[in-house]
Amino acid sequence: MTNKITKLFKIQYPIIQGGMVWVSGWRLASAVSNAGGLGLIGSGSMYPEVLREHIQKCKKATDKPFGVNVPMLYPDIEKIMDIIIEEGVKIVFTSAGNPKTWTSFLKDKGITVVHVVSSVKFALKAESAGVDAVVCEGFEAGGHNGREETTTFTLIPMVNDQVNIPVIAAGGIASGKGMLAAMVLGAHGVQIGSRFAATLESSAHQNFKNTIVNVKDGDTQLTLKELAPVRLVKNQFYNKVQELYQQNPSTEQLKELLGKGRAKKGMFEGDLENGELEIGQIAGLIHEIKPVKDVFDEILEEFSSIKALLTST
Repeated sequence: MTNKITKLFKIQYPIIQGGMVWVSGWRLASAVSNAGGLGLIGSGSMYPEVLREHIQKCKKATDKPFGVNVPMLYPDIEKIMDIIIEEGVKIVFTSAGNPKTWTSFLKDKGITVVHVVSSVKFALKAESAGVDAVVCEGFEAGGHNGREETTTFTLIPMVNDQVNIPVIAAGGIASGKGMLAAMVLGAHGVQIGSRFAATLESSAHQNFKNTIVNVKDGDTQLTLKELAPVRLVKNQFYNKVQELYQQNPSTEQLKELLGKGRAKKGMFEGDLENGELEIGQIAGLIHEIKPVKDVFDEILEEFSSIKALLTST
């Protein structure tokens, strides 16, 4: 399977693993890369030296390309970027910030740069900043989202119509059918998060993995838009947020309720009531925790069989 994305990253299949906080460590990233996709280490939940350790372990675990996802709101962003350069990382996905801030710096070091966007407007800005590709993430996705609430399958063709760089679809994709549908609409590849969160190699707590496979449609909601929109499983913490909204809270009140370490508490430490449980709507189609290789085989087999069926009719 060769296209613009496989050529850009020098990978076998146009499947990229989301760089999810508290989920995407070196084990997950290396397993995805070894399966033929592009694994990403999620630096958003790592201190700089922890990121260095994960990069070094990933290099030992795979001889295939892998990258690092960097949310640009990270307080130690300069140290993170220095470590990426020092460790020879060749691919960086940036998000949650202005792509002009770091794109030229990274590309001058020979690094391939991809930026995550949630609208046509931001896709055009990313292209003008010089990125090599964009991830177009619909609001079905788990974790932090754009404020536009544009769905993936609406966003992909609109962005593809406006930019000249490769487009990667993200949000609500966990199967071969979803991958094929995204590519029919103009995507050159897909970025998958929730499906890989529920794998053996994911660094998520087992309690969180079990929650993912039990999520049904309607069990997640985009909330906290005044701070940074985030899709959460409806648990005790989510209910407290909704109760506070009934009082027309200020931003400071929302920040006080959120506190610090909510995502770590829920996703990494397994506190299913008081932690943030960030997962996408597509979790309703995830029913089993599997090894990464089995997930790949399943996606690719379904992609090929459905594509063959459609072309034969």
